[in-house]
Amino acid sequence: MNVGVAHSEVNPNTRIMNSRGIWLTYALGVGMLHIVLLSIPFFSVPVVWTLTNVIHNLGMYVFLHAVKGTPFETPDQGKARLLTHWEQLDYGVQFTSSRKFFTISPIIIYFLASFYTKYDPTHCFINTASLLSVLIPKLPQLHGVRIFGINKY
Repeated sequence: MNVGVAHSEVNPNTRIMNSRGIWLTYALGVGMLHIVLLSIPFFSVPVVWTLTNVIHNLGMYVFLHAVKGTPFETPDQGKARLLTHWEQLDYGVQFTSSRKFFTISPIIIYFLASFYTKYDPTHCFINTASLLSVLIPKLPQLHGVRIFGINKY
């Protein structure tokens, strides 16, 4: 074990989603959430899929698009303190593999939820609103835009 060995990243938030095993861990976490919700006896399968979609998207929104800064002290002179994790991801470069993965994953969960809810209008509305809440902030045109009265810069 190398104690006291520093990493070479100025801001580790920029590369954390490319680290080894993070995508598998993410997929297993979503799968575990779904299994836990399925184990609740009074939830039907369509309700569980909608809850899985909504909880996943709520967590993704909070961790990628609402929380700013870094969870650790960085030597970048505080430049990252005004950026969300999504804006820090891969140094802000668009269309990298990790950005594509975290854009495609809520879409796949949305399609699964829509299929298992048999396209019920109520579930479809909830799932679509939830999907849009995480896809719209990912648009490159919205980086640095004032949303809901919160100035991002």
